[in-house]
Amino acid sequence: MHPLLTVLVLILDIVAITDILQDDAPSSRKLTWILLVLVLPFLGMILYFSVGKNQSAH
Repeated sequence: MHPLLTVLVLILDIVAITDILQDDAPSSRKLTWILLVLVLPFLGMILYFSVGKNQSAH
């Protein structure tokens, strides 16, 4: 993986984790999303911003 892409994914993962922690969702949901982002950095971040963030708004 290109180093610039690695840094970009790391920054976006940090943004996603910060957003997860600031959400009003239950702790178990927060933990699940954080683990998903950490285990699958690129896919987890995409899933959170496309699916998870929308779930917490309801």
